[in-house]
Amino acid sequence: MRILCWGTYDTSKPRTRLLLEGLRLAGAEVIECRADIWRGVVDKSQVRGLRQRLGIMVCWLLAYPRLAWRLMRTPRPDVVLVGFPGILDMLVAAPIARLRGIPLAWDMFMSLYDTVVEDRHLLRRGSIAARLLHALEGFALRRADLVFLDTQTHARRIEQLFGLAAGSASAVWVGVEMEHFRADPAVHTDTDAAPDPSPLRVLFYGQFIPLHGIETIVQAARLTRDEPIEWQLIGKGQEAARIKAMLVEQPLPKVRWDAWVDYPQLHQRIAAADICLGIFGASAKAASVIPNKVFQIVAMGRPLITRDSPAIREMLDDTPPCVSLVPPAEAEALADAVRAFARHGRPLAPCHGSLQGKLGARAIGQQCLALLEHHLGSES
Repeated sequence: MRILCWGTYDTSKPRTRLLLEGLRLAGAEVIECRADIWRGVVDKSQVRGLRQRLGIMVCWLLAYPRLAWRLMRTPRPDVVLVGFPGILDMLVAAPIARLRGIPLAWDMFMSLYDTVVEDRHLLRRGSIAARLLHALEGFALRRADLVFLDTQTHARRIEQLFGLAAGSASAVWVGVEMEHFRADPAVHTDTDAAPDPSPLRVLFYGQFIPLHGIETIVQAARLTRDEPIEWQLIGKGQEAARIKAMLVEQPLPKVRWDAWVDYPQLHQRIAAADICLGIFGASAKAASVIPNKVFQIVAMGRPLITRDSPAIREMLDDTPPCVSLVPPAEAEALADAVRAFARHGRPLAPCHGSLQGKLGARAIGQQCLALLEHHLGSES
C-alpha cells in the first residue's frame, strides 16, 4: 500500500512517530508531505497570548499553498493519511482528495473540542467559541472516508459527541517506542531474596491536566503520609499552580516534584519505581483513553495503578499486584491500592508479559495497515 502522510501533523508526540515507523515496518510505502508548525509547542491547548497564536496561524496559513500544490501533483497514492491535530488539514485535503478520487483517512487521535471544552474547561460549553470549534471539528470529521482514534471506547465517544453513525469511527492503539521503554528481565527475579525494607516508591509523570487527576494523587499521598511510601511527581501544565498551592498549604515531605525530565531519561525513573500511576480524572474523556504513559509503563513491565474505565479494559484486567484499577477521583481507593501493593510485595518478574509483542511500532503499524486495507477493500 502506498500511503501519503500529508499536512501539519505533530511529530513531537510518540503517536505520530510510531504510526509512521510502524507503517513502514509493516511493509507500506510511506511518503511524507509535511509542514512543521508545532516546533516548541508541547501542549497545544496552552497556547496563550495574541502574539503566539497569530504566529502559529500565520505559519499554518502560509504552509497550505505549498502543501495543496504537492497534494495535487504527487503521484496518486492508495490513501492520504492526515495526522493529529488535522482539523484544518482535513478542510484543505478533502476537496483535492475527492477531486483525485483518493480515499482520505484521519488519525484524529483526540478531539480538540472534547479536550478544550469538555475535559479541561478552557472554553465554556455553549459559548460561541465552543460551538464554533464543535461545528468545525464535526465538519472535518464528515469529510473523512475513515476516522480512527486510540481506543474503541474513544471512537464510540466521538461518534456520540458529533452525531456520527455508530461504528463509523475506529481505533489504533498508541503503542510505545520500545527503544526507549523495554522490560528488564533481570528485575526482581530472586525468589529467595529477603523483603525489601526500603520505602515504597510511587511514580507519576505527565502533564498536569484534569484528565490525569493530580489532586487525587496528592490527596492519596496525604492519606499515607505516616507510612513508608515515597511519591514522585514529574510534570507541569494547566493545574500546576493549584497543586503547588495544595502542597504549600499542607506540606508533604514524602512527595517530590520535578517539573521536567528529558524523554530519554524517563525509563530510568520508571525502572526505579515500585509502582507507576496512570490517570485518575473523572471526565468522560478520561474514561475513553489509554494515555502514552500506560503503554510505556506496561512495556517496561512495571506495576500499574490507574482508573478503571471501559478503555483500559480493552487492554488490561484488574490483576494485582501488576495491575490495580480504581474508581476515578477517589483518593482513598488509590491509597488503599498502594497499601495493598505493599502487602503483596514487589513482583518477582516483570509484569504484562503477554502484551510485550503487541505494543511496539511494528505491531501498531500492522494494526493501522490492516484497518486501512479493510476499509479500502470495503470501499472498492
